Amino acid sequence: MTVISELRMQASAEPTLRDGWDASLRARVALTGAVMGLLFIGVNIATPIYPVLQAKLGLGPLGVTVAFTAYVLALIVGLLCYGHWSDHIGRRAALVLAVVLALAGGLVFAFAPSLTFLVIGRVLQGAAVAAATGASSAALRELMPRHPDWAGRFTLLLNAGGVAAGPVVGGALSQLPDPTTTPFLIHSVALVLVLVPLWLVRARPALAPAPGRAREALRPRPPKLAREALVQFWIAALTGLLSFALFGLVLSLAPGYLGSVFGIDSPLLLGVIAALTLASSAASQLVGRATPAVIGPALIVMGLGTVALAYGAHLESLPVVVAGSIVAGAAQGLAFRGAFNDASAAIPAALQAQVTSLIYLVTYLGSAVPVLLLGFVAGRIGMDASFGYFSAGMLACCVALAAVAAARHRRLRARAAR
Repeated sequence: MTVISELRMQASAEPTLRDGWDASLRARVALTGAVMGLLFIGVNIATPIYPVLQAKLGLGPLGVTVAFTAYVLALIVGLLCYGHWSDHIGRRAALVLAVVLALAGGLVFAFAPSLTFLVIGRVLQGAAVAAATGASSAALRELMPRHPDWAGRFTLLLNAGGVAAGPVVGGALSQLPDPTTTPFLIHSVALVLVLVPLWLVRARPALAPAPGRAREALRPRPPKLAREALVQFWIAALTGLLSFALFGLVLSLAPGYLGSVFGIDSPLLLGVIAALTLASSAASQLVGRATPAVIGPALIVMGLGTVALAYGAHLESLPVVVAGSIVAGAAQGLAFRGAFNDASAAIPAALQAQVTSLIYLVTYLGSAVPVLLLGFVAGRIGMDASFGYFSAGMLACCVALAAVAAARHRRLRARAAR
């Protein structure tokens, strides 16, 4: 099928040698991974460049917060409105839409003359990630049916790895001439390089709706869960929410705060510090063994690592900050991958994209609500105290969710023993 026929949800003629690239399984997995990795890198390239953008456009801290939140809100709305589309138009068509949206968003952001255009660029980036989130996860599970654990591991690795690489890539590219434009143009070229083979690849059949019901299938749907995966869904979604509250902290307010505490003004170094938590998360997802039994202990360690990060900043001890960042990230990777895999295994195939998108909807709320609250509180009691309260709240929530996960694991073991 062609991309156009997939978008119209109409079957095309039997494929011929001219109907596209009949890519191998490895090539399809690699292409899916490249798309998702580039999308997540792109949305975080701006993290170490925000101070330069502030000076160039005359923005205050509120302007940066508005731009950051615009991405998250667009992502959440997109997951609600069209996160399920790939179940009907096909995984490839959904990923093509995502790349086109990301390309447009990056170009708008590169040449933004004001906060309004920054917001538009971030909205387009959020829309792109929303279109690709459920599609890429479902595509990997379909391409690797005999290895669901590796499919889930690869999905989360691309997510955390891309987010971690974004600030470092942005910091490195900001050393080139015109630091507010060049990084986004280079990233746009990379998106074009994956868009071409994605457009040409011969797609596999989608889960098409019944004839005559195409519009109904694409309409926004109320959240829907599979009863058999209800508990697993909430453990995964709330683990994701806590995870992205931590990520939102290190990607938004932490770089500026740590820069002032330790006297760091290099965008590249601030990008590296911001990436520590996310890089250790990606590494633990790649090499660690995440099972339902690991979720509870990993959540507790994630909370303790967050406390260490905040306490290290209070003591003005960079080694403690680094250690806390790495420990929190590694534990987060194990906790989220274990919870995500547990939920994915219980979700029916026909609901994979929709329910996965819903998990990420709750997850991404962690990048918005806690960060906005933290910024509000920091304006009144200062960054040091607000970081302390944030870390204490994280630890309390992690312990509570760990208790729920441990109770479910005990029930599973009791059933298996019967």
